[in-house]
Amino acid sequence: MSVRLQTLLSSLGVDSRRHCASVIAGGAVRVNGTVVREPGFRVERPETDVVEVDGRRVSPAPPRARRTILLNKPRGVLCTREAGRGETVYDLLRGVRERVVSAGRLDRDSAGLLVLSDDGALVNRLTHPRFGHEKRYEVQAAGLFDQGTLDALQGPMEIDGYRIRPVCVEYLRRLADGPLGPRHRLLFTLREGRNRQIRNMCERVGLRVETLVRTAINGLRLPSDLRARQWRDATERELALLGRVPEAPLRPWSPRE
Repeated sequence: MSVRLQTLLSSLGVDSRRHCASVIAGGAVRVNGTVVREPGFRVERPETDVVEVDGRRVSPAPPRARRTILLNKPRGVLCTREAGRGETVYDLLRGVRERVVSAGRLDRDSAGLLVLSDDGALVNRLTHPRFGHEKRYEVQAAGLFDQGTLDALQGPMEIDGYRIRPVCVEYLRRLADGPLGPRHRLLFTLREGRNRQIRNMCERVGLRVETLVRTAINGLRLPSDLRARQWRDATERELALLGRVPEAPLRPWSPRE
């Protein structure tokens, strides 16, 4: 059965599908000795065709155990392999020999649960919008907040020309005022991950995000045994939670009294 080259490379743990597309377009991939620059090129016999990346044969590959890691990402650390831009999450994974990739990114200023794996199928499930995985974020924001603010955050919103999916927002509690005025702790539940989506949403309603922490993916919460900068391998139970596709619709939140 044929498979797209971009998908095949991701399933073999080369990198995320997005990055694999760039690698292919850059001319670093050969299929049966021929350079292929089209990510959607179909490999007709993935079990036997020879696929090389930068001269290294990656397919066909013998079956092996996959590795999935849970990391408590701190602020200031990047989710990239690009050198020279600062400390990255891969700098934190000392001793990990497998080429794991992040299943969904957190920007430099965000923290919390990050899943990294060399299981391309799992990475695809966690990053493709059609699977609708729930991701939860605790957000500390400054600015005026009332019922209208909450309604606007949960209502229709267009960001960068894209109409985002409905977002559930729970008002957790009021915090002590800061230099920028009233401060609030909110819980966002998303089923997609547009670039800087929560920050852009808050900016639209006049809120400034001070901290943003991803606390859960599906039923998997950020493990309590992981401090910032720490990581460990996912357990079988945690892998099962990550692979679960939510069926129930998002429940709209309302402020707590």
